[in-house]
Amino acid sequence: MSNPWIDITQPFRNTIATWPGDTPFKFELAYTKNETGSVNIGRFTTSTHTGTHADAPLHFNDGAASIDQLNPDIYIGKAIVIDYCREKVISRKELQDVNFYGVKRVLMKLHDDVDIEKFPHQVPLLLPDIASFLAEKGVILLGVDCPSVDALNSKSLDTHHALHFHGIHIVENLLLQDVAPGLYDFIGLPLRIEGADGAPVRAVIRKVDA
Repeated sequence: MSNPWIDITQPFRNTIATWPGDTPFKFELAYTKNETGSVNIGRFTTSTHTGTHADAPLHFNDGAASIDQLNPDIYIGKAIVIDYCREKVISRKELQDVNFYGVKRVLMKLHDDVDIEKFPHQVPLLLPDIASFLAEKGVILLGVDCPSVDALNSKSLDTHHALHFHGIHIVENLLLQDVAPGLYDFIGLPLRIEGADGAPVRAVIRKVDA
């Protein structure tokens, strides 16, 4: 019997944390079954960067690819979960001794605990030099359990740009707190929203043997 799929997606709820000043998530029933005579119909509003989401290069580069222009293969395949909860700064040095087992997707567990209803004051610092190292290992996707791969007050977004330069795509706000390090099957497809700078992701993983 195969291992079960584990949902590592932040659940959308009306109290989910949103980047300060961004559009908050809101779901409501626009029409009830009593009103329509047949069905309930919901509606929601959200930022493309609330909850678990994928960044498109367009998010930080004008004229770059939008989320619908990215190959779905990026977001499906073997992944390795690495625990960096004890690290405040992660550079090429911290990656040197990791066995990546040849996988193309890396999910970094950076926090022991995440409260999805509270936006963090700061996140561990991922230095831009991790991008060239991960590219050398053949990595095409980096996922993290926080709102950004850069410092929250960064305007230059150096790590975003470095990852993009090296062909590495980004998924943010995963839920990895109950996930042990190791190898997994990964599915994290972003919604196909034409022209969008990012999109919500439903991310799931399933343990596999090394």
